[in-house]
Amino acid sequence: MDTVRVNLAERSYDILIDTGLLDRAGEEIRKVCPRAARLAVVTDSNVMPLYAHRVIPSLERAGFETALFEIPAGEKSKSPERLVWLWEGLMDFGLTRTDAVVALGGGVVGDLAGFAAATVLRGVDYIQIPTTLLAQVDSSVGGKVAIDLAAGKNLAGCFWQPRLVLMDPATLDTLDDKTFSDGMAEVIKYGCIANKGLFNFLLSHPSRAGVMERIEYVLTTCCDLKREVVEADEHDTGRRMLLNFGHTLGHAYERAGHYERWTHGQAVSAGMVAAAKLGVGMGLTPQRGVVEFLTQLLEAFGLPTVIRCSPEDYAAAIGLDKKGSG
Repeated sequence: MDTVRVNLAERSYDILIDTGLLDRAGEEIRKVCPRAARLAVVTDSNVMPLYAHRVIPSLERAGFETALFEIPAGEKSKSPERLVWLWEGLMDFGLTRTDAVVALGGGVVGDLAGFAAATVLRGVDYIQIPTTLLAQVDSSVGGKVAIDLAAGKNLAGCFWQPRLVLMDPATLDTLDDKTFSDGMAEVIKYGCIANKGLFNFLLSHPSRAGVMERIEYVLTTCCDLKREVVEADEHDTGRRMLLNFGHTLGHAYERAGHYERWTHGQAVSAGMVAAAKLGVGMGLTPQRGVVEFLTQLLEAFGLPTVIRCSPEDYAAAIGLDKKGSG
């Protein structure tokens, strides 16, 4: 089992990566939540029939009382209405401040469950069990939790670090190719911003099968890169902004597609290419061939490298960007 330790001033935690962790979730959570009596498990309609029947018994074997909260799969579940529904459900379940919330699913589940945990009873522990590649390499680590508003994505949220992150690489086997490629956009991002070795590995293994041959290496490398950045800048005021490479323009593409036409990874993919072209044009990205290598790699995983967007959508997305000031 690979372990990545995230050391922070107040809420440090481990990221555990190992095949079969779903069946050992209860014993691992018991180690970090020794006083908890109840665990509220939040999942979605895609993940529930795949993995709830393995995780819930594991939690109960470890002595936890459980309740399962299923949300419809998709971005629309990251809404204020769904958050209130979850708050009320947690109270009906009898959740106390020594209990915890478990997020079993992809980024939508993690964001919603994490924000509910951060705010109910002024904050309870939560555990991330990410089941998609995008969630495993990105959204489950770092403590950003949020819901969407009518004005845009992730505009109501906070920083609330998980107590533990459990990654079972075997869950990736059930992803369709589009969802797997969605996560590869974030993997490629890490190679671009922080690790030439990872980028070159991806260039030499430009397929899902090639990546899955070394999936533990990929997951551990990406999580360790994010750990390093989060430890240096937990609240996204400086260096952590590097993790948003491609995201500002990507949010414009998501907005232009009404958050339905383009997935997050697809939008970030095109956003990275657009940002790289801007960097070259401004003389900030001097390396020759950067745009070409990036385009080649993204296309190998079936990701778009150009998405049409109006000036109005660009302006709106940039105006709402949380890294903006003044």
